[in-house]
Amino acid sequence: MSDKATTENNRSSFRRTGQAARSGLDVMLGEAAVGGPPRFIAPGAGVKVGAGLARHPRRAVSRARRLTAELARAALGRSEVAPTRGDRRFVDPAWEGNWLLRRLLQAYLAVGETVDGLITDAEVDWRAERRARLAAANVLDALAPSNFAWSNPSVLKEIVNTGGGNLVRGTRQLLHDLGGPSRMPATVDTSGFEVGGNLAATPGSVVLRTEVFELIQYQPVTDQVRETPLLFVPPTINKFYVLDLSPGRSLIEHYVAQGQQVFAISWRNPGQAQGDFDLDTYAAAVAEARDAVATITGGGAVHLAAVCSGGIITAGLLGHLAATGALNASGVASLTLMVCALDNDTEGTVSALTSRDVAAAAVAESARKGYVDGQALAGVFTWLRPNDLVWNYVVNNYLLGKAPPAFDVLYWNQDTVRLAAGLHRDFIHIALDNSFLHPGTLEVLGSPVDLGAVDLDTYFVAGASDHIVPWEAAYNGAQLFGGKRRFVLSRSGHIQALVNPPSPDSRSSFRVTDELPDGPDEFLAGAAQAPGSWWGDWDAWLAERSGELKSAPKKLGDATYKAHGKAPGSYVLAR
Repeated sequence: MSDKATTENNRSSFRRTGQAARSGLDVMLGEAAVGGPPRFIAPGAGVKVGAGLARHPRRAVSRARRLTAELARAALGRSEVAPTRGDRRFVDPAWEGNWLLRRLLQAYLAVGETVDGLITDAEVDWRAERRARLAAANVLDALAPSNFAWSNPSVLKEIVNTGGGNLVRGTRQLLHDLGGPSRMPATVDTSGFEVGGNLAATPGSVVLRTEVFELIQYQPVTDQVRETPLLFVPPTINKFYVLDLSPGRSLIEHYVAQGQQVFAISWRNPGQAQGDFDLDTYAAAVAEARDAVATITGGGAVHLAAVCSGGIITAGLLGHLAATGALNASGVASLTLMVCALDNDTEGTVSALTSRDVAAAAVAESARKGYVDGQALAGVFTWLRPNDLVWNYVVNNYLLGKAPPAFDVLYWNQDTVRLAAGLHRDFIHIALDNSFLHPGTLEVLGSPVDLGAVDLDTYFVAGASDHIVPWEAAYNGAQLFGGKRRFVLSRSGHIQALVNPPSPDSRSSFRVTDELPDGPDEFLAGAAQAPGSWWGDWDAWLAERSGELKSAPKKLGDATYKAHGKAPGSYVLAR
């Protein structure tokens, strides 16, 4: 096989296995409301795979023969099967150097490859294939030899070094975690973090508080600021300070230092009484925040930068403004969408793992409670990445007896919020109907939405390894807009694509283009690659559209919107 053919074969295999777990925001919203991870077990898909193999018995026999031969080669020390590059479970040198562990690992990998091949050989419909792959991956991940004390070399060394003290500490930690609400391994040491202390620490003031959000204005640190301000619209299923993590790792801090006039929305954590907050509620809130920012800074246009589900809301608002002829007069200077999926017409997202029956049950359940619980959302998120967010901590906490790491992103991730039932319902319908792809299907604030009529300069950021918003979906969503578009693909995942500060020793890189070809593959083939963080690229893009420099304001707020509380405000602290 040629090098090109081998590369393409590996790429196809990666997509086949990877897309099963890259299920998207829509799956999280469906599964969380009706009970979460157990629905990832797919007996129906398993039956279809079994029936498919029964129709092609020779393929199953051939796979069995190949597996037997590979196991024999492993037993004789002749197998060349190896874990994929970057698989952190098997980095200990003993996996390669110890004859017994090497054979055990190769047998495990051979079984995994056989299962993957059998699902392919069954030739079932793509929905059943994706569900079967996800279920199989979860089972295989759980059975990895790295998850057991007797077969993990790092654990065996720790047992020798501590006389088994690691297992004693791990047992205590296991009992503690089983008594918690999630009954999952702790992923972060929370003791060293404080929101408003070493997280969400950029100085600023709350200048507007409504029933839906607080608006925060940040204190300039430069003598002059750019004329056109920047408003961040955060996700609604996490707290806003993903944009303002620890000092040195904060988007907000960085752009304040670049001379931007920076504002951010902090959403209220909704309870049962706010169950009627829907897409229109949040779209109107973004419009109200934009108007306040414009008034405070002098009445001009405002850059909107929206993240994940905040991007869905903001896109809907701009579609409404375009439909009413108010877009040009609305005072929106540009739109930036970060890790946001507006086009769900890709196999492996909502249609694969969330049927309409499941979606209807999810909407009914959230309507009954008034919200979708944040812990349930976090649980589904966790089981979409079990190696990183479950088994990694089983080994660390229970087998090695170590405390989980103290890491700002992980602290933010466990600091969950609820999702209002009305917005949950609207998000589910958008996902199922793929509303943005079909102009006029979605109505926001009484107007049919056509993103092609949104004639603004737009900037898009996606993560190459994003398992919540596959970058291909983000790319296809960018194609829906009118105006000039710039697309950036960071090599990182969903959150790491955002928390990507410039650094001299950074290994980050990104692809970027202003000419968006028809499909993602064409983008990969032609987009220029640049080293480092995309933050500088976006800063230059904003600067071109931000007017002249002017003197920084001496105080925050104005006569109408008075500063009345320090950042990060009170809504972010509500549990």
